[in-house]
Amino acid sequence: MKLVPLGDRVVLKQLEAEETTKSGIVLPGQNKEKPQQAEVIAVGPGTEEVKMEVSVGDNVIFSKYSGTEVKVEDTEYIIVKQGDILAVLK
Repeated sequence: MKLVPLGDRVVLKQLEAEETTKSGIVLPGQNKEKPQQAEVIAVGPGTEEVKMEVSVGDNVIFSKYSGTEVKVEDTEYIIVKQGDILAVLK
């Protein structure tokens, strides 16, 4: 199954929270709050009023309480409006 967003919506896959100690050991972030960074998985066509500015593969920062969480084939995604994306990481 494939998620195809409509209008000005974007499908995001949230990045995992990890913490690295000073000695370089990576600690999984199970008890930590999820970061507001994600990878763009799919982009809608946009609307007459909204031109899509993100593209598939971009890493973005999005608003903390935005979007709808969905689970497709054991993978969790977040569907947000493009206006909820605050920045693109380059």
